[in-house]
Amino acid sequence: MATSEALLAVREIHTYYGDSYVLNGLSLELAAGRIVVILGRNGMGKTTLIRSIAGLTPPRRGEVTFAGQSLIGKPPYAIAQSGIAIVPQGRRIFKSLTVRENLTLPTSALAGRQRARHDSRKHWDLAGVLAEFPQLAERMDNTGGALSGGEQQMLAIGRALMANPALILMDEPSEGLSPKLVQKVEEIMHGLRAHGHSILLVEQNLALAMAVADSIYVISSGQFVFHGTPDELSRNAGILDSHLGVSAARSH
Repeated sequence: MATSEALLAVREIHTYYGDSYVLNGLSLELAAGRIVVILGRNGMGKTTLIRSIAGLTPPRRGEVTFAGQSLIGKPPYAIAQSGIAIVPQGRRIFKSLTVRENLTLPTSALAGRQRARHDSRKHWDLAGVLAEFPQLAERMDNTGGALSGGEQQMLAIGRALMANPALILMDEPSEGLSPKLVQKVEEIMHGLRAHGHSILLVEQNLALAMAVADSIYVISSGQFVFHGTPDELSRNAGILDSHLGVSAARSH
């Protein structure tokens, strides 16, 4: 049962790809202004969970509510307009468009009008995003395909911020990045939480997850096998070894 404080509540969702049963009765909650991390090996259902929330692969059974409203049956564009943005795995920027065009897409007529939200979150505009990512300001007229992997990841995050979401779904933002850029992603997420944003983060980078998470879920074969704080996970040698492939000593 969802609590009244939950911004996002997922209750007993069952999601399939065709006849393949991927998510088997998952439930989670995310409170406003918090970071919840989903950890797990490849193929365990992490990205499918993101897609289920966003309406891209709708659950066949179960409930997803956001800000008290059901998302079940809503098309992806309506879910985005309700205040949810995605930083997808692999960045998925528009490589033929310029940095400026990528960033301004969420504010175009194509994106539709978001309903007003009265809360303490920072309001992002182009100037604010470029102040957060100054390297993008130097490349405004370059196409997305001309950017480095790290710059493309910054662009994907910046594009999500331009939608001024209450909730950001991040799918493997550290994938393929150097340790220095992973540290930058960590700093960005701490900053977003300080600005009042909520984040559901899918990751395989245990160190990053432990550094930013308020709460962690570990997924295995479409089911959660652990839910707790980073400190609780660091002491759970069985989960670390069996489902994440690391020793308890390496998690500290």
